[in-house]
Amino acid sequence: MSISFSEASAEEWISQAEAARIRGVSRQAIARLVKRQRLQTLKIAGRLLVRRKDIEQFRAQQSGRRPKKS
Repeated sequence: MSISFSEASAEEWISQAEAARIRGVSRQAIARLVKRQRLQTLKIAGRLLVRRKDIEQFRAQQSGRRPKKS
């Protein structure tokens, strides 16, 4: 499937390294989020890109198990 990108949509996608700089975390932390499918990705020419909006709006979930419902 071929997708046509405009200049505006091309700016919407950033590298994992750039995402890490924006969030102030390691590139490996971004890679873990990608692996857990917490971030939308796009693969172009072997590079895995993430959506800038997702990085800027990302909210971490509390770690560990969810509490039992009463």
